[in-house]
Amino acid sequence: MQITAAVLRHRGAALPYADSRPLTIETLELQPPGRDEVLVRIAAAGLCHSDLSVISGQRPRPLPMALGHEAAGVVESVGDGVTDLVAGDHVVMVFVPSCGHCVPCAGGRPALCEPGAVANGAGTLLAGDIRLTDADGAAVHHHLGCSAFASHAVVSRRSLVKIDRDLPLHEAALFGCAVLTGVGAVVNTAQVRAGQSVAVIGLGGVGLAAVLGALAAGAAQVIAVDLNPEKLALARALGATATVPSGPNAAAQVRSLSTGGCDVVLEMAGSIRALESAVAMTARGGTTVTAGLPPPDAALPVNIVSLVAEERVLKGSYIGTCVPSRDIPRLVSLYRAGRLPVDRLVSGYLTLGSINAAFDDLHAGSAVRQIIRFDA
Repeated sequence: MQITAAVLRHRGAALPYADSRPLTIETLELQPPGRDEVLVRIAAAGLCHSDLSVISGQRPRPLPMALGHEAAGVVESVGDGVTDLVAGDHVVMVFVPSCGHCVPCAGGRPALCEPGAVANGAGTLLAGDIRLTDADGAAVHHHLGCSAFASHAVVSRRSLVKIDRDLPLHEAALFGCAVLTGVGAVVNTAQVRAGQSVAVIGLGGVGLAAVLGALAAGAAQVIAVDLNPEKLALARALGATATVPSGPNAAAQVRSLSTGGCDVVLEMAGSIRALESAVAMTARGGTTVTAGLPPPDAALPVNIVSLVAEERVLKGSYIGTCVPSRDIPRLVSLYRAGRLPVDRLVSGYLTLGSINAAFDDLHAGSAVRQIIRFDA
């Protein structure tokens, strides 16, 4: 079948993207789902910094590639072997497919699925296939097994989590990345406990979701840190107990507010400077978690004596250390109970044709989560 999709053919385009137009809206040929695959009609897809890092070239991927990885939609058909989804089911996409059989998957850590990581790096679906071709018959790679900036996508069954049909799909899309990563980093990776103090550096969609997650987990103090005054104001409106502007004095301010440092500090900015600041904000015996993705060659100098003598913990968090099939329904339940108001992270809705200008807004920090709606 023919679909419409946003395709990246060259990385490193000049800003503003509204002028250079790195993403072209193209008609592609989408093959039917193969074994253990599903055809999904995309209803909504969110714009994320992970997409932006591919456009800029910070995280190289094989090109051409149909971008997009945070989305929700409706099952249209299933391939052989798929017995637990039917046409009409509503699903959220997950940007690391989990095979269920490798050592990490068997150990309950599907975010570290080894075949999933190989497929994502190669720009294929989990089984190693590519289902997209352009007008010349050339292959177009899949972004993180999803390629969700499109009217339809074929994905592995292992990239989908079924949700209730009465949850609006433009709200459900957020749970595939921003909520899963941000809240998961709080409750799964850091295991924040009631009464603890928490700081969050970097208030994009993931960072603000972490603020909400810390509040939902019962943190007594939640300090939000960012350069953007509007994002600091939003964090306060969401319930952050204090806000601190990023800068050379931020760590000292957080330590003063938290009487010597926070029990848990989460770095969501994808910056080595921000991560260094996060370590400096963390109390003795505390935990620093990073879910940001700086350039692949970035490195962090660590004071080993402090790490040992102060019993510090420094942890990475990918997809919030989540088990998506377990955690997405739980997070949706918290949202529907009013305890996780992630809909307030949405900056606005747009059409696929305005995607390049929307990435300018994301790059400038003037938007948190923008959602492309295909069902509007």
